[in-house]
Amino acid sequence: MANHKSAAKRARQSEKRRLRNRATKSVVRTSVKGLRTKIEAGEATNDDLAATMAVVAGAGAGGVIPRKRASRQISRLAKALHKAQTQG
Repeated sequence: MANHKSAAKRARQSEKRRLRNRATKSVVRTSVKGLRTKIEAGEATNDDLAATMAVVAGAGAGGVIPRKRASRQISRLAKALHKAQTQG
């Protein structure tokens, strides 16, 4: 329990951020999983990739996940889609 007014405010802010970050991470995981499923089924398009890239890049820019991790995920998804499109 916070003993000062400023500490109580900091606790409220931290809780809000924690919940927001948790929700964003969930959206990122769902989006990436959905795209990977589509890629495996051969149904993925460049528009699907663009939508997922926007979600992942937004999470990286917002500090929810590290920027380099976001960049790496985007790169790997693009590579997987390209490979699936050229083979199929």
